[in-house]
Amino acid sequence: MSKIKIILLLLWAAVAASAQETEEPDTFQVDTIDVALPWPRNIQYRLDSLLRHPMFETSTVGLEVYDLTADSILYKVNEHQMLRPASTMKLLTAITAIDKLGGSYQFRTQLYYTGKVEDHTLTGDLYCVGGFDPRFNIDDMNAFVESIRCMGVDTIRGSIVADRSMKDADLLGEGWCWDDDNPPLSPLTIGRNTQFVDRFIRQLVDDGVVLDVRISDGTLPDSAFHLCSRFHSIDQILLRMMKQSDNFYAEAMFYQLAAHQGHRPARAKDAAAIVKRLISKVGLGHRPYRIADGSGLSLYNYLSADLEVRLLRYAYRNSTVYLHLLPSLPVAGSDGTLRNRMRGSFAADNVKAKTGTLEGVSALAGYCTAANGHRLCFSIINQGVMHTSNARRFQDRVCNALCAP
Repeated sequence: MSKIKIILLLLWAAVAASAQETEEPDTFQVDTIDVALPWPRNIQYRLDSLLRHPMFETSTVGLEVYDLTADSILYKVNEHQMLRPASTMKLLTAITAIDKLGGSYQFRTQLYYTGKVEDHTLTGDLYCVGGFDPRFNIDDMNAFVESIRCMGVDTIRGSIVADRSMKDADLLGEGWCWDDDNPPLSPLTIGRNTQFVDRFIRQLVDDGVVLDVRISDGTLPDSAFHLCSRFHSIDQILLRMMKQSDNFYAEAMFYQLAAHQGHRPARAKDAAAIVKRLISKVGLGHRPYRIADGSGLSLYNYLSADLEVRLLRYAYRNSTVYLHLLPSLPVAGSDGTLRNRMRGSFAADNVKAKTGTLEGVSALAGYCTAANGHRLCFSIINQGVMHTSNARRFQDRVCNALCAP
């Protein structure tokens, strides 16, 4: 065989192998189906058609759709199967947090001091008390420095103490992959950076404060005097946590649950126990769900589509929870992690839902309004998918089927 023929055969084999690794073609055709069936049978027909796609020969899906207006299940398949939820886990964290912490809850970072002030000198210690506020930024740090200046202090002799006692010392979640972009789980950070005290010292020096200090870890004593508190509302945390699927914000929310219930230091298992109490409240406490973290990064999380729908129903019927949850959800074709999805479809600007993606996992859960005006909630958890774009296309078609006339 000539060298040219051998080269051509090798090139053909490489192209063939590459073709096998590409995504499945977009063959979902439900958008073109004109079904003259009464609602909700037309929705059931559309979803049945979607589930006949070849992708389900090698993957599975947990799916449930609930009619909130009629208070009945519209559609379900594998709804009790235990699946990894990816970032739709944030729905559980958000709903539980709003329910238990309340809509007026605040994430606080505080500054205290001990000792005395004489001749513009503080002889004593400063305590930076972390409250796991993921939004603490340079403006907040400047406010800390300004509060010291307002006492007339230009020199500090003593210690600057980092109080991280709000939560345990674990900086990573259980079941997190080493090669993920894992946020550091510290209750005292600035801009996601754990070097809080170093940044504080730098700001003090830049502002002209003379320092003769030591840096240490410790716990705030009862005798300390309050200097400054910086806080952000639960809505501010929810907005980024849900719209951008921010894992750091979700873990901050998760640990607030445990700390608010008096667990000091707060641990993941304490927060998980509070989530499980809400699961019991909605009638599913007998099922062996696994709650490992608040963000969905963990590979140890196992939920079902039915559980997510139960909690979405609970949120819908609880006006306080729904009031804070709904505005935080990404809007199809408009913002957040759904800004580029479902554009030009009946689902655009209608579906408000949380996305989720891990290796082999794609999920979507939230709310929409059907063509007859009925309010629906749904959960779709695709598992074992080699190309998540195929799962996302399926989810988008499901949403369009729910919203189309």
